[in-house]
Amino acid sequence: MAYTMTPTPAGPVGSQYCVCKVELSICGQNLLDRDVTSKSDPFCVLFMEVNGKWVELDRTETAVNNLNPAFAKKFIIDYHFEEVQKLKFALFDQDKSSTQLYEHDFLGEFSCTLGTIVSSKKITRTLLLGNGKPAGKGMITIAAQELSDNRVITLSMAGRKLDKKDLFGKSDPFLEFHKPGDDGKWMLVHRTEVIKYTLDPVWKPFTVPLVSLCDGDMEKLIKVVCYDYDSDGGHDFIGEFQTSVARLCEAQDASPLELECINPKKQKKKKSYKNSGIIIVKSCKITRDFSFLDYILGGCQLMFTVGIDFTASNGNPQEPSSLHYINPMGTNEYLSAIWAVGQIIQDYDSDKMFPALGFGAQLPPDWKVSHEFAINFNPRNPFCSGVEGIVQAYSACLPHIRFYGPTNFSPIINHVARFAAQATQQETASQYFILLIITDGVISDMDETRHAVVQASKLPMSIIIVGVGNADFAAMEFLDGDSRVLHSYTGEEAVRDIVQFVPFRNFRNVPKETLAKAVLAELPQQVVQYFKHQNLPPINSEPA
Repeated sequence: MAYTMTPTPAGPVGSQYCVCKVELSICGQNLLDRDVTSKSDPFCVLFMEVNGKWVELDRTETAVNNLNPAFAKKFIIDYHFEEVQKLKFALFDQDKSSTQLYEHDFLGEFSCTLGTIVSSKKITRTLLLGNGKPAGKGMITIAAQELSDNRVITLSMAGRKLDKKDLFGKSDPFLEFHKPGDDGKWMLVHRTEVIKYTLDPVWKPFTVPLVSLCDGDMEKLIKVVCYDYDSDGGHDFIGEFQTSVARLCEAQDASPLELECINPKKQKKKKSYKNSGIIIVKSCKITRDFSFLDYILGGCQLMFTVGIDFTASNGNPQEPSSLHYINPMGTNEYLSAIWAVGQIIQDYDSDKMFPALGFGAQLPPDWKVSHEFAINFNPRNPFCSGVEGIVQAYSACLPHIRFYGPTNFSPIINHVARFAAQATQQETASQYFILLIITDGVISDMDETRHAVVQASKLPMSIIIVGVGNADFAAMEFLDGDSRVLHSYTGEEAVRDIVQFVPFRNFRNVPKETLAKAVLAELPQQVVQYFKHQNLPPINSEPA
């Protein structure tokens, strides 16, 4: 998506990679009619490209006598943000009971990446025949939905007049929450901290996934047990009760819910027994813990900018020893990095118009050094169409500039930060900016760059740095705050880690997909972290 400055504003860490399940719903419209006496009986087959070959993943049911089918069977796929997952949807008219596809009439197909589908949430496209021509007026509609219950429950609990269990003091109470397991036995879900020497404990609020507590079923019975802590592990039972999340939700800040804590043995023995104390639900709130895919399906666009190092240390691009030399295969390390990152990111930007900037070169006609120039030499419109457009602009600009120096990162970081700051005025989770800087060496303006990164950490923005060549990249590792928090020269701390650095040399002899995985590994987490910090839900999110 091309972005321009507007004068007024418009209206728990998971695994290393972003993996979740996506459900795809398929409908067909105006399919070809292959049957003579009746209409076609279509079914849809899903293929995924694996090592250059199409592999069948699943099939829908057959819709009898129907040219506009809405298939009940859904396709469920593991979604990997940092991979290009190519899919093909092929429709056939069932003629025989055979499982062999060549036995059935072909009604058309459509291919795209999973990223394209999730970034649009729903797409309708023309079905094509094997020769690339339209399959009549046939269309396919594919809708994506994340398969996860992202609700979390936050409970504030307290106790009153609990039974005294210790001989010389009061009790040391804690609570355990259990749900029924598949085997019919109670399964521990959560244990609170121990509150020492009291019969009127107030436990810290805690948050657990709703799926963990009750399998997402608000009416399911759960059991809450209260114990008196003993250091030898022989905790004394105080009492218990059964309830449901629906009942717990009756608790409000102004009117807490009180539940009797019962010891069944005492209840049997004493007719006068009332309870072993009261457990108070001070508040119960259910909210959504949004994922990266929630934000993408909600319409968030990833805005991609490339910054390319044209300093003299890269060498003369006409000579094979130069890092900018384009070899007979038509590539170099700069182009490989652009392709690896760009082919993933471009699926998440609706118009696929990307600014491509250079730094560290002297530009015609006056040969002044610039640290922030459009590589298409059009400063008012630095946008390139898709990754191919960036590659073309890069190749075209090489003969027209003089490599110079120094290696200053801050101008380009500040350039993208200005647009990211503009996006914050919308106060919606609609745009997140990604700057890919490809460089061959040591940063000259380290203080200014550190300051720029610290300021950018407050914005919807991430920076990916790919180091090409064999230079010492210790300074880059320093910017990547995985091991310690980055500080500005003023002493200000980065709000979050937004820099991911990888040296290209570690990926020279591995499949090109491996570089994309390493470079983009932290990005989904950074996107979610930013929007959560700003309390911004996905644009089209449903209430919990």
